[in-house]
Amino acid sequence: MKRNIKHITLLFAASLTIASCNSDFLNTEPRTEISQSAVWSDPALAEAFVTGIYQGFQLGGFSEQMLASLTDEAMFTHPNRGITTITEARVNSADIGWASNTYFWGDMYSYIRRTNIAIENLSEPQFPNDGGIVDRLLGEAKFMRAYYYQQLARYYGGVPLIDRPYELGEETYEAPRNTWEETVNFIVKDLDDAAALLEGKNMAKGRTSQVAALALKSRILLYAASDLHDGPTAAGNSATLAGYGDLDVLAYSGGNRTERWQKAQAAAKAVLDKASGNLYGLSAPVAHEEGIQNYINNSLARNGGENEILLGRYFINAKQEDGGRQGLYNGPNGYNNWAGNSPVQLLVDDYEMMDGTKFSWSNPAHAAAPYENRDARFYASILYDGAQWKPRSKANSPKDPLGQIQTGTYEVTDGSGATQTHFGLDTRKSSIEDWNGSYTGYYVRKFVDPNPAIVDQNTWQEVPWPIIRYTETVLNYVEASIELGQEAEAKAWLNQIRFRVGQPAVTASGDALKDAYRNERRIEMAYEEQRYHDTRRWMIAEETLGRKANIINITGTLKPGKTLSTYKYDKDLYNYVYKVLPIDPGKENRTWLDKMYFVPIQRDEINRNANLAQNPGIE
Repeated sequence: MKRNIKHITLLFAASLTIASCNSDFLNTEPRTEISQSAVWSDPALAEAFVTGIYQGFQLGGFSEQMLASLTDEAMFTHPNRGITTITEARVNSADIGWASNTYFWGDMYSYIRRTNIAIENLSEPQFPNDGGIVDRLLGEAKFMRAYYYQQLARYYGGVPLIDRPYELGEETYEAPRNTWEETVNFIVKDLDDAAALLEGKNMAKGRTSQVAALALKSRILLYAASDLHDGPTAAGNSATLAGYGDLDVLAYSGGNRTERWQKAQAAAKAVLDKASGNLYGLSAPVAHEEGIQNYINNSLARNGGENEILLGRYFINAKQEDGGRQGLYNGPNGYNNWAGNSPVQLLVDDYEMMDGTKFSWSNPAHAAAPYENRDARFYASILYDGAQWKPRSKANSPKDPLGQIQTGTYEVTDGSGATQTHFGLDTRKSSIEDWNGSYTGYYVRKFVDPNPAIVDQNTWQEVPWPIIRYTETVLNYVEASIELGQEAEAKAWLNQIRFRVGQPAVTASGDALKDAYRNERRIEMAYEEQRYHDTRRWMIAEETLGRKANIINITGTLKPGKTLSTYKYDKDLYNYVYKVLPIDPGKENRTWLDKMYFVPIQRDEINRNANLAQNPGIE
């Protein structure tokens, strides 16, 4: 025992001797953490901190549940995800339904705190501004703060504007909502600062830039000028908003609305003067097939389409993130995919004919062949019955050697010549998978890599999410120009968008021009998280989002004397009949109430902050 004690004592004494020669023994900083003072005195660590702020983008709009399914673009196939809580207007403060973490209240304020920490420390930098690194990081932080506040503003309205990091022991952590005007001004100021700081900076892909800051400014100013955020207009259009006691947190109570449109137009024009997008400047429509490929390139950000993205969330196969699984999430069940956010017939019907006229089921020629001679963007965005797609898996290719989408019910013949019913391989009665099929009869093609070597259910794709797209800013400019009565200017830019997909020029004026513009924005920006906001800020949600979702029912009967044992789409063999039907109310029963103009603030947030005013109509 004594020997053991002596040995321990000697070891302890020796350790003290060693420690006296090694000051690291007294360094109590955790090896897995870095102090704040170290971060902001080292440019590489400061850059890493700012890079981390971008994590608030999450997957962009490429989560399994897409914002499109809260609109008249799509319906979500799978049950119990909180989608119908929103589409059926059943939200309340205790249940706001599905909310993406790209705009969820708590997530946004978490990232805003990070931006405030960065801005505070970079405003008094502890390292040299070599190569403009301080300006660049400060510009990025200011942009990101503006971006996250913009997300809160367009979903919730005016919000508490916190411009510094809170510390422990504050007198209070409760803050009231700022007015809509104050919120917009705060965002615009941050974006102006960001644009100035980022001027001339060569930014890496996936990081913001001066042009992205100007484009986001154009977006928030367009929203600010819109009907929903003009107090008198909003109150006149909605009894729910008219009876709300804090309307100034949602809209301007006064001011000059024409000036607001002028600011929105000028902000958009600043982007058009600095960037060029893809295939602008055409004086006539391209050929139809070329138009299809142009839109595919823009959606995939390839072959010139990468110029469309002013700010994107990028994905690489080396890091397998769910944002690279759009083929799996939305593709046909006959390809062993999940059919998540299926296009509804309402969207399909709004694609024009190739000649620029409207599609109509009342037109016998249209009704007999609804997928012929449509806007090129239809073929680049939607998978429909008979559409040519990828080869099916080796196990399933004998059932469909041609790789054609099958969403109908068709007659086939057996070896004895008897007629049998064949349920399409991409229906919910498919012989491949009978559970993940679309209810609507359509699937998403947009944002899905068409490369047949990519097996969607097993391979991640490298298609970026367009956080801000150049064409959005062009459309912002067109809208502001229309509102200011500058119709020739509006049509000049609107038609450049149309020409690159082969559509003829818009020649309408007045209300018809506004309607044409709104439909153009709907089609061009489908599945890009624009429709959700556009229908609200235009205050047309009741007649758009409030409509019941509808589907297509397709039957194919063999023509007299024709036989076929393995089904293929063939108009020479089949007579096809198309019927538009409402979705089963048991699956989804869409309703619009004006409380849905803004997302409810969660009850937990209200309980934490007694100064928060809840949004109108929310219990």
